Amino acid sequence: MTTLVLADLGPLAQLRAGRLTRRIPQLLLGLVLYGVSLGLMVRGGLGLAPWDVLHSGVARHLRLTLGETVMVISVVVLIAWIPLRERPGVGTVANALLIGPSADATLALLHQPTSLPVRVAFTAVGIALCGFATAFYIGAQFGRGPRDGLMTALARRTGWSLRVVRTGLELSVIVVGLALGGSLGLGTIAFAVLIGPLAQHWLPACMVPVQARAMASRASR
Repeated sequence: MTTLVLADLGPLAQLRAGRLTRRIPQLLLGLVLYGVSLGLMVRGGLGLAPWDVLHSGVARHLRLTLGETVMVISVVVLIAWIPLRERPGVGTVANALLIGPSADATLALLHQPTSLPVRVAFTAVGIALCGFATAFYIGAQFGRGPRDGLMTALARRTGWSLRVVRTGLELSVIVVGLALGGSLGLGTIAFAVLIGPLAQHWLPACMVPVQARAMASRASR
């Protein structure tokens, strides 16, 4: 028996949910593609996703690459999970470890284009790829990334809607990122408007059904 909904499973239940030969490669590839999308948007130079505005701003003040900064911020966010009693999953750890190096590898391979049409193309492909990559790794059913987990944990603890919490978080990281010299532009607005619909469009095709016993395992934990 299977379910076609996103499961909220603990790490052991995620590994017991079956179809690992598909789900693990899908998780890893999705996270790598997410890093590639970040690199494309950086090289497009027309603005980054809200959290990446923060990453780029922090990177300016640390002797770290952008990808290393993504990893550091991921760890900081995961520490913030502790008082919120949010439980990390396999995908949470993989997210923190893979996106940053993938972004750095993409930046090493791509040069900054000078042509505006090429920059627009990089930004557009980056946003579209991020939407697909988000659906692809979430569809593997290994749990939330550090930043999404912070959002859901805050919503649960405060009783506020996910929309309110997400908006508040993203406005906050943009303000802090800008104060640190991060990159904000039309690409940031386009990302904010398009990423949700793009991920939602791709998610049904990317979702891997998990076995019902995994759901029962979660209920018993």
